[in-house]
Amino acid sequence: MEAGSLPLELWRMILAYLPLPDLGRCSLVCRAWYELILSLDRTRWRQLYLGYTECRHPNWPNQPDVEPESWREAFKQHYLASKMWTKNAAILETSVCFSLFRRRRTRRTLSVGPGHEFHSLGSALAMSSLFDRILLFPGLHEEQGEIILKVPVEIVGHGKLGEVALLASIDQQCSTTRLCNLVFMPAWFSPFMFKTTSGHVQFDNCNFENGHIQVHGPGTCQVKFCTFKNTHVFLHNVPLCVLENCEFVGSENNSVTVEGHPSSENNWAYTHLLGLIRSSPSVLPTEDSDSLMSLDLESRDQAWSPRTCGIVIEGSQSPTSPAAGSPKAGSQEAEVGSDGEGVARTPDSSDGGLSPSGEDEDEDQLTYRLSYQVQGPRPVLGGSFLGPPLPGASIQLPSCLVLNSLHQELQKDREAMALASSVQGCLIRKCLFRDGKGGVFVCSYGRAKMEGNIFRNLTYAVRCIHNSKIIMLRNHIHHCRASGIFLRLEGGGLIAGNNIYDNAEAGVDIRKKSNPLILCNQIHHGLRSGIVVLGNGKGIIRNNQIFSNKEAGIYILYHGNPVVSRNHIFKGSAAGIAVNENGRGLITENVIQENQWGGVDIRRGGVPILRSNLICFGYSDGVVVGDEGKGLLEGNTIYANKGCGVWMMSSSLPHITSNHVSYNGVYGVAVFSQKDGSGESPGGHVAQENFGEDGDATLWETELEKDDDLLCRPIATALVESNTVNHNGASGLYVQSSELLHVITNVIHANGDRGITVAQSSQLTRVANNSISCNHQSGVKVEAQCKVEFRGNGIYDNRGHGIITKGDSTVIENDIIGNQGSGLQLLPTSDTKVIKNRIHSFRAYGIAVQGRAKALLQENTVFQGKTNKTIFQQISNNQECIMQNNKFLVFKKKSDTWCLANPPARPHLENSLRGPSAAHSGQKVTAMATRITAHVEGGYHSKRSIFCTIL
Repeated sequence: MEAGSLPLELWRMILAYLPLPDLGRCSLVCRAWYELILSLDRTRWRQLYLGYTECRHPNWPNQPDVEPESWREAFKQHYLASKMWTKNAAILETSVCFSLFRRRRTRRTLSVGPGHEFHSLGSALAMSSLFDRILLFPGLHEEQGEIILKVPVEIVGHGKLGEVALLASIDQQCSTTRLCNLVFMPAWFSPFMFKTTSGHVQFDNCNFENGHIQVHGPGTCQVKFCTFKNTHVFLHNVPLCVLENCEFVGSENNSVTVEGHPSSENNWAYTHLLGLIRSSPSVLPTEDSDSLMSLDLESRDQAWSPRTCGIVIEGSQSPTSPAAGSPKAGSQEAEVGSDGEGVARTPDSSDGGLSPSGEDEDEDQLTYRLSYQVQGPRPVLGGSFLGPPLPGASIQLPSCLVLNSLHQELQKDREAMALASSVQGCLIRKCLFRDGKGGVFVCSYGRAKMEGNIFRNLTYAVRCIHNSKIIMLRNHIHHCRASGIFLRLEGGGLIAGNNIYDNAEAGVDIRKKSNPLILCNQIHHGLRSGIVVLGNGKGIIRNNQIFSNKEAGIYILYHGNPVVSRNHIFKGSAAGIAVNENGRGLITENVIQENQWGGVDIRRGGVPILRSNLICFGYSDGVVVGDEGKGLLEGNTIYANKGCGVWMMSSSLPHITSNHVSYNGVYGVAVFSQKDGSGESPGGHVAQENFGEDGDATLWETELEKDDDLLCRPIATALVESNTVNHNGASGLYVQSSELLHVITNVIHANGDRGITVAQSSQLTRVANNSISCNHQSGVKVEAQCKVEFRGNGIYDNRGHGIITKGDSTVIENDIIGNQGSGLQLLPTSDTKVIKNRIHSFRAYGIAVQGRAKALLQENTVFQGKTNKTIFQQISNNQECIMQNNKFLVFKKKSDTWCLANPPARPHLENSLRGPSAAHSGQKVTAMATRITAHVEGGYHSKRSIFCTIL
């Protein structure tokens, strides 16, 4: 625009008075005028759009207060859509003979109403031609018989919406029809307000009340800015149907039913609708707009290096004989703990506890230390190691556990991207479903896609059954009286980017071989579980945030079999994941934190695989394996839970392997046996099972298919293997069991009590090839009447005794070195075989036999640790203590050098450590969920989890 012309503000004011055709002509003058017309978006274009009686606010009904990005673009999209019904006019005209000489036909407008050309709609239709416009004036138009549309027409109400009411039953038998600005009510003789079996119908800015609309394939329909009050839309075999910006209120059944596979016979409107859909703004995420709520987790990785002790010889003094030098009863020995703190111990203390002391170590005493290497905690989760939790601090997740955005997930997963981009059957976009029974029901091979809708205050939002498929993107589903999304009978599809919350039942309910992909959703604040999978249901549950639900975040039972990966499950009022009633599942790389009950709870035949999960900051135990629970726990990090790291019943026969269990409040791993058969929780509560509208849980058991694909190798005993158990508040491993247990190749390090406590073990507990080091009390304690076998272990640098035993123990080929109490202490009730061990105490006796302990000491090598201590102590003349071929080594001068060789220091873990179990890698998995009842106790009970009992 040339200089000296009117200011732009004045031009905008002038152009704001122009009607739509004149604005179009002005935009063609030049580029400057074109940009000037575009600059009227918030003024003239907005005024034109809102004054157009055939449409409502662009963001109605969900966000009527939010302005669109461009009023002009919204107006353009609606204008093009309103003309779509005439796209086949050219096709009809070309079939007329002598088209060269035919005049151009003009559309007529036929007026219906009192004082106008026609008194009824039927009479106007009898006189109408192709594509005529029938204008209904305000009033009530009631038709006494069924109206059959045989030629394409447009029926429009004149005036404001609500002023023109049409009581009729319309059967469309022509190729296309458009109805606009009308209030539809059913006629007295039929509940169907409109139906078509082959043509295309378009509804704009209409209200439908208390009736039905039916569209059969290959018919198509397009519905925009309409309100449906207690109205059912039935779509059967439709190839494509579009419902946009509509409101569904007060339905007594389903608001929309999509039935049957989309018809392969497409009418002329199918291609035009696809083009219109692809040209309109989509709710598919972009890199900039898509973001999921992230957890505040900062880095606290800490590197651990093996501990090495050298040989130190101070002073010179001749050794004493084994019989001499026994301390007097009641005397105390000043000792220094592994952290440098002064401690004192009573030699005949039965539990090996050490207490602080202010006495200083005698600098003149000779001390001999052996050279050895302590096996420290092994790294997990991509090489990271979590240090001690700091109050109020958070941790940074390894990259393998960080949630991706929906855009990133769709870019990685081509199958998910293809699903998200596909349009088939029914497209429901930006609609509101509220205050009724059902939202969308998809059945019998139906296909439906839902984008950007709101479902609220319904009995359920979406049901998908009988081999149907749904695609749900960016919907809000909340305050449903049952489940939000319900899939059964091999239903499937994609559920991605939705916000599902405050529902009375599960957010997503998967049953009977349904197999959806559940991706990047937020599922929270449900009155029961976030997701339940049962009745042979499957599914891939990935990259979701599931939090603040009243029951388990994910519940798997009755042969449910999902793959649960890379989810964040947190702040639930019950367990993070519960696997129950023969449920299964492959549960990998999830972050499960801050849940009130166990992070993962496995009971009553549950057989999941838990691999590479981070289970942390729980208010109870990390993993609970209850009665008859099974499964494989492999490669998980179980960190900073207030209860135990892993609490299990040995009758459950789980395999716990290659996990990192650290900084938990009580035991690292606790093994109990409960065989009392009680069916009640401690508070007298009885477990309740309720699965919503489909009946009791017992009915499902008769419908389930048999699936005997259990763990690939038979399980005969509970197994704790190749784990790192360190810095837990009590013992690293606590055993109170009446069944077999194998504890193999673990690193049990720096726990707040003993390394291993065996309080009850009527069957054999086998402890082999473990590294038990730097624990705050004894390395191992075995209570009376317990049967334990120790073989190939390294027990180093514990602040109490190496091994204390009151029971029936076999100690073969272990290295018991550098402990501040005695290396091996045999108490009066013990019956112990000690064969081929290497034993050394830093400042106490190598072997101490008290009272009438029964013992066989054979072919052991016992090193002297301190000059004023004997290597062997026997308080009473015990004839049942047999010593054969033992070797006692005392140091005489500084040049004495001893080391652990032939073999080197135990345990020998190089060939014993294993990665993810190959035996289970190909295992089929299944899983499911039911209600659980909690009993929270104020303190620790010796036979139950510290904080919860789940039935």
